[in-house]
Amino acid sequence: MTESDYAGAPGTGSELVQGIQIVTTRVLAELDRVCRELDIPYSVYGGTAIGAIRHKGFIPWDDDADTCMLREDYERFLEEAPRVLGPGFVLLKPGSPPDYPQTFAVLGCSGTEFVSELAKDRPFRMPIGVDIFPLDVLPEKRRAYQRQSLRSWILGRLLFLRGIPNAAPPLPAPLKQTATGVMYAVHWTLRVLHLRESTLQRCWERNARRFEGSGGELFGDFSTRDPDHWSISRGEFFPLEDVPFEDITVRISSAYDVVLRRMYGDYMQLPPVDERVNHRPFHIDFGDHDPRLS
Repeated sequence: MTESDYAGAPGTGSELVQGIQIVTTRVLAELDRVCRELDIPYSVYGGTAIGAIRHKGFIPWDDDADTCMLREDYERFLEEAPRVLGPGFVLLKPGSPPDYPQTFAVLGCSGTEFVSELAKDRPFRMPIGVDIFPLDVLPEKRRAYQRQSLRSWILGRLLFLRGIPNAAPPLPAPLKQTATGVMYAVHWTLRVLHLRESTLQRCWERNARRFEGSGGELFGDFSTRDPDHWSISRGEFFPLEDVPFEDITVRISSAYDVVLRRMYGDYMQLPPVDERVNHRPFHIDFGDHDPRLS
């Protein structure tokens, strides 16, 4: 069933988000099961970590789930998880399939689709699922960090534009028209140059892993504009602890308070109503996983 089947009912928006949350919880439970079976450490991350602590589940308006792993554990997960995944789940990662448009992996529900407003013109359809972000070593020298983070951000934006010919950024009308024209030109330039998603992903990953093995103590998420702001040390990442999340249990870094305050400030306070935003679902297909049929 698709999101159109939810239309016409009072509270359609919240009902749809609740359906997405139910299906996403199933995926999160599977990720947790697989990681425990393989002894691979992971932590809920970002808004999902806030939800786990503040709401013991999803932030009410959230429509996805985020997790993170240190790079060596992330690579082991990508290699070993497929052999123990249960039926009905699919693991997508950079380069597999070839037109996959992200720099991080996603564990999803097979046969589902989640298309955001921003990605409505992208041919590739993401599943409803859980994002899995690798955390890479940050360089100790500030100038090296600035070069590395800028390069990752540019490559990430090029990857986004490679897959979407008509991106419509949320900008005021005059700026939006100019930005849309520039992004359209970049998209077709990448196509003319035969720069595929997999090529851009390899460049992005090489840059993100540039300081691997350097002995750096901080790890960051290079899918963000400022990985330093989203950084964590090994001593903060470990040990992990179990916390309730909806009707399941997930893992979180025991130093979550320090890390979340670094990222968000006073994360226990609800944001103003106009800042309670999600990915603005444009098209949702639950496939055989519609929560109302469970």
